[in-house]
Amino acid sequence: MSDLLVAVVMGSRSDWETMEHGVETLRKLEIPHEVRVLSAHRTPEALESYVSDAESRGAQVFIAAAGGAAQLAGVVASKTLRPVLGVPMGTQLGGLDSLLSTVQMPAGIPVGTLAIGRAGAVNAALFAAAILARSDEELETRLRRYREEQAQAVLDESDPST
Repeated sequence: MSDLLVAVVMGSRSDWETMEHGVETLRKLEIPHEVRVLSAHRTPEALESYVSDAESRGAQVFIAAAGGAAQLAGVVASKTLRPVLGVPMGTQLGGLDSLLSTVQMPAGIPVGTLAIGRAGAVNAALFAAAILARSDEELETRLRRYREEQAQAVLDESDPST
């Protein structure tokens, strides 16, 4: 198995508070990953270099998290043919600005856009897992087990009076 299958990129260190939930999901599913802070605006050359380097080391999916103008996912997508999953961060505007920036990619440069914040971070990890599981039976088994555990947790709490 490669040392890197999912590359998680955040626009700033402050995004970690949200993205750590997605990274924890990748860990639970035993998916090789790494995390970097790189800005589409402040470090464009370093970002481009990182995307190329991550691909050469085996990255199959990129998860990009950013707030405000939230152009990180689009810039990453413009530099790779690999799937890019965008996670809009919460902002002073509730994250709607980030969501709209991430979801409105021009035709030809797709970004799969997830929910704002923690739910988006976790779902990006699960979506990356689903993409990778298409060619990895062991990961598919771990992903199936994860979903079964999620379902059981809901069933275990189905009677709040107990």
